[in-house]
Amino acid sequence: MNHHPRTYSRVTHQTLALLGGRIRLARKQRKMSEADLAERVGIARSTLQAIEKGHPTVEIGLVFEAATLVGVPLFVDTPARLGTELARVSETMALLPRSVRRARGDLNDDF
Repeated sequence: MNHHPRTYSRVTHQTLALLGGRIRLARKQRKMSEADLAERVGIARSTLQAIEKGHPTVEIGLVFEAATLVGVPLFVDTPARLGTELARVSETMALLPRSVRRARGDLNDDF
């Protein structure tokens, strides 16, 4: 079986590095050790190190939990706004078709 390593865009790498750096900075500002935060998240210290380095294969839920525990905002400036934003996305999704299909052939728009 031939496995090809997954590639990620530069933007993805930079975003992961930024989030990981913010988690590390917030952890240090709260005077938490790697072991302390890893224990609170329920992960190994090596996994926390991977999160803080922006490694792309760490489970997203673990990254978000680490960010939340040290106070790094995710998507909104306060957790109280998450419900409002989630409702807004749900309302917008309700206006869109349930599925999107690939167009068949070339579109002829010459009228």
